[in-house]
Amino acid sequence: MSDKNFYVTTPIYYPNDKLHIGHTYTTTAADTITKFKKLQGYECELITGSDEHGQKIQKTAAKHDMSPKEYVDGVVATFKDLWDKLKVDYTEFVRTTSDEHRKDVEYIFKKVYDKGDIYKSKYEGYYCTPCETFWMERQLDEDGNCPDCNRSVEWTEEESYFFKMSKYQDRLLEFLEENPDFIQPAKRRNEMINFIKDGLEDLCVSRTTFDWGIPVPIDEGHVIYVWFDALTSYLTGIDWNRDEEKFNKFWPADIHIVGKDILRFHTIIWPTILMAADLPLPKKVFGHGFLLVDGGKMSKSKGNVIDPVKLIDDFGVDAVRYYLLREIAFGTDGSYSTDNFIQRINSDLANDLGNLLNRTVAMVDKYFDGVVPEAKVETEFDADLAEVAASTFKSLEENLESLQFSVALEELWNLIRRTNKYIDQTTPWVLAKDENKHDELGTVLYNLLDTLRRVAITLVAFLPEAPAKMWKQLGIEENLTEQSWEDAKAKGKLKAGTKVKNGDPIFPRIDAEEYYKQLEEENKAKSKDKKKGEDKMSEQEYITFDEFGKLELRIAEVLEAEQIEGSNKLLKVQVQLGEEKRQLVAGIAKHYEAEDLVGKKVVMVANLKPATIFGVKSNGMILAASNDEGELTVTTVDRDIDSGARVK
Repeated sequence: MSDKNFYVTTPIYYPNDKLHIGHTYTTTAADTITKFKKLQGYECELITGSDEHGQKIQKTAAKHDMSPKEYVDGVVATFKDLWDKLKVDYTEFVRTTSDEHRKDVEYIFKKVYDKGDIYKSKYEGYYCTPCETFWMERQLDEDGNCPDCNRSVEWTEEESYFFKMSKYQDRLLEFLEENPDFIQPAKRRNEMINFIKDGLEDLCVSRTTFDWGIPVPIDEGHVIYVWFDALTSYLTGIDWNRDEEKFNKFWPADIHIVGKDILRFHTIIWPTILMAADLPLPKKVFGHGFLLVDGGKMSKSKGNVIDPVKLIDDFGVDAVRYYLLREIAFGTDGSYSTDNFIQRINSDLANDLGNLLNRTVAMVDKYFDGVVPEAKVETEFDADLAEVAASTFKSLEENLESLQFSVALEELWNLIRRTNKYIDQTTPWVLAKDENKHDELGTVLYNLLDTLRRVAITLVAFLPEAPAKMWKQLGIEENLTEQSWEDAKAKGKLKAGTKVKNGDPIFPRIDAEEYYKQLEEENKAKSKDKKKGEDKMSEQEYITFDEFGKLELRIAEVLEAEQIEGSNKLLKVQVQLGEEKRQLVAGIAKHYEAEDLVGKKVVMVANLKPATIFGVKSNGMILAASNDEGELTVTTVDRDIDSGARVK
């Protein structure tokens, strides 16, 4: 079996709300290291997913008058939309509500139970619902709140199953001593070791106070505790118990990338569970810092949550990914500001890289009719440029291996800036005036083009769009997706004689003043719309009973539902309406899986004029409510009632 396999995971994100820029930061990092390893010729697995069980989800769904599954389906759809928008090439999206995952969790629970490492007892202590975490009194903060999120905790007493985590304390400490690189960055290692040395308690691994979870296989009155459930996703993602060859190829994971707030779960709870299950431990866990806004963590209550979707819409995916990876040293806290964002993009992407490409292609166009010249002679500045490039690629590799993305990008930009300096040193516009310097001019332009080729290949790991645009302007015939890290490191692989293609700037400059004006107008429009909505609520327009009587609302039972091919929003739905069967089109595919609608009794407009939507005949309309975030909930009835019944 080849040893060129690489397995990286993001956290399994909790779908209680839409993801923010902090989650985007984590996933961008995981995607970047995966793409770099692919450049190196590795077969890679990148797993992400959603941790969909737990008391908090059940409570949140109830507030929305939805079942937990209906609620998480809608939120998970926004997760996938964001990762698609960010151009993340994950190989598996693990949902903890999937049958495969349920079987894996039941299997590992039963295995550890049969080993004698899980027992039933009574839990008495404090519980933090937002963090899904149990705490002893001595672990609470000075105000008696959760030490992680500083929110209030609840005293709880319930019969539970416990995992003998304390049994593995010494073995875990020994493992950490023998594997000093297991916890990264190094400063977090001591924090975890001190936590373990304070004494590990046995871990509560089941709950009876709610039922939204995977049932304990030996006692269905209990559901499995969320962390014991969620962490097993890393096994589910590579088909544990389904594909032995694949599992053995990729496990143990090369790296779990997580935020520092959940590092403890991944470096204490997860390793001890794996030890009890007789499975190898992952090779490394990296706990990165927080992305701060105005000096503090993002929160909806502070109104400082940064929406990654809007950032991508406003500035493009490359700009967002570049800023996150370049601006913040991975492993420490970093700050976001729009001013800094715009300055970084204009300086690095538009000026340094964009101008280098534009100037180079324009000069080849002007002096060589767009044809890549040969490097026939050497100039006095060539050796230094070559030396800087060689040093850059060596350093880049080392820094990416240790997840120092910001340092790696700084090294790459040093080369880009050095290449811009090479233009100033060699003065191609002066060489072009002297026929005796024609070969020297050709060498200069060749070296510029070849360096840009190497930069474009390297940027494949970081930016999903710009490298292809660069490749096209450089006129290179070989497929960019077939290039390797060896191609990036190699000097002089650009073929002379091909033709460059002058194009638009790959990173147009951002006019900060204009952007803030646009933002102000958008905010004014939102405020205006909000006021209109409030006015409509306060000054209702009434209709008469006769007008209402024209609307025929009836109860319909959903018989079948399927996605309409070519549309990501529309479902074709077959319903029973009394004695009649109807077909209609519903724009709810982003909020419901088709199979989850079957059997529901919904309210529909029965006398709507038939229409053809997306090539499908629609005879009626299912009613749905929308919240402020645009999430749809179909209107159902709370008692069993015959289909066809009139809603009055």
